Amino acid sequence: MQISLKRIGGSATLSSFVLAAALFFSGCTKEDAGISASVSYSLSGNASGAQAVPASSNSNGSGTFSGTYNASTKIMTYTTTWANLTGAPVTGGLYTGLAGQVGTSITTWSLGSGLTANGSFSSSTTLNADQEAQLLAGKCYYILTTTANASGEVRGQVSAKVQ
Repeated sequence: MQISLKRIGGSATLSSFVLAAALFFSGCTKEDAGISASVSYSLSGNASGAQAVPASSNSNGSGTFSGTYNASTKIMTYTTTWANLTGAPVTGGLYTGLAGQVGTSITTWSLGSGLTANGSFSSSTTLNADQEAQLLAGKCYYILTTTANASGEVRGQVSAKVQ
């Protein structure tokens, strides 16, 4: 397309051109440009005693983590389940950190009473920019502790995949 501005009526032609350009570009959305306005991720992770730091040698426990993360709202919603722990989980939480390393807490879980060696827990948390970057890079994990394994009975890395 070729646009030519001629001096017809002074600034009226230029004003019309600017107005037309503004209307044209205001009709574009983020999606038109290939940018997602809201990206959601599915979260998953499997936990075992072998992944705990240090490893839980007296545990046959296991766990799963599933949920979603909305990058627009920064909210992570999740459920963790566990089975065959040495007892009821005392605490749990989400942390940033690579497999085999002790990380930094994102949130700790107040699991309450009445739990057993098999069960589940659901919650949500809001992430800051650094925590989000760690999550999307596969550098987050969850952990459950018991009386017999106070430093962690089961642990699992959390992975995030675009939905």
